[in-house]
Amino acid sequence: MSASAKLPPFDAADPLGIDDLLEPEDLAVRDTVRTWAADRVLPYVADWYEKGELPGIRDLARELGSIGALGMSLSGYGCAGASAVQYGLACLELEAADSGIRSLVSVQGSLAMYAIHRFGSEEQKLQWLPRMAAGEVIGCFGLTEPDHGSDPASMRTRAKRDGEDWVLDGRKMWITNGSVAGVAVVWAQTEEGIRGFVVPTDSPGFSAPEIKHKWSLRASVTSELVLDGVRLPATAVLPEVTGLRGPLSCLSHARYGIVWGAMGAARSSFEAALDYARSREQFGRPIGGFQLTQAKLADMAVELHKGILLAHHLGRRMDAGRLRPEQVSFGKLNNVREAIEICRTARTILGANGISLEYPVMRHATNLESVLTYEGTVEMHQLVLGKALTGLDAFR
Repeated sequence: MSASAKLPPFDAADPLGIDDLLEPEDLAVRDTVRTWAADRVLPYVADWYEKGELPGIRDLARELGSIGALGMSLSGYGCAGASAVQYGLACLELEAADSGIRSLVSVQGSLAMYAIHRFGSEEQKLQWLPRMAAGEVIGCFGLTEPDHGSDPASMRTRAKRDGEDWVLDGRKMWITNGSVAGVAVVWAQTEEGIRGFVVPTDSPGFSAPEIKHKWSLRASVTSELVLDGVRLPATAVLPEVTGLRGPLSCLSHARYGIVWGAMGAARSSFEAALDYARSREQFGRPIGGFQLTQAKLADMAVELHKGILLAHHLGRRMDAGRLRPEQVSFGKLNNVREAIEICRTARTILGANGISLEYPVMRHATNLESVLTYEGTVEMHQLVLGKALTGLDAFR
């Protein structure tokens, strides 16, 4: 750079200049989702959270379908065929509004639709994916059970052959979208190993009671799935996979979205703290002028934008077909953990106001406690990385 070249001004919203890495199409996707969230979620989400409900979820799903946000990184069957980076940017903007909204999209696209798209028959894809991409049908993903979360190999849900049919019995727990879903992808033990089943939720014996009394992800539908002798035709099984490789590959895809999404919650909390620090006065001046507050803001900004840069790097690797599951664990472990710390630090800057739903900080912090656990706990991702680093398996 010549001595006379003029540097661009410092941008507090993008201090590392990460936007320079994005293509115009990337920015267009981000802006579309940001505008939708600002219009359809942000004015109402504090009230939804306080009441513990997500009213109009089917309308929201159709709107998300209309902007191409459902199954957006999948190709064909009405899906947008967006890049991994574009999908990540969408997740960031959705979670900046609320983790529950990003969870709706992640479960629909990265779990239920992804399972059908990757492992389903052509008939299953044609039957379900176009309607799911449009938001006309909501999907859910049944893997976790009341007694088996981190150890899905020990699941108790069973599928037995009965003539040409399958009969499913069991329970799944903590299922996002469960009670509003039109189709569930359910994983069950069979004589030949773990198999996935595409289950219409109007099947006799299927029920999905909603889970109440949550203090996290309150603007989200969470349910139990009960399968009591659910009879399905032979065509209901996902034909292209047997064993845990199926559900775990779906989880890896969903975890990737979390790497981005957690930074959305962190960004929202950081922005709230920064705005507050500039305007809140104590001892005759804005608290942002005190050294300790500036130290907090600086540390938050460093971790926030490092996390976004990490998410972008993983997205480029995914687009190049080079993203390993261990790298997804790296991103999920770091970004969710740092996002929670950013929210907690933001709360301290806001003081007592930080616990009020007039600000987004406490809502994001409590939501992230769920995000920290689902799609693999901290401990599980630490062990994934530990095994990759040492070559030694410490899971058992």
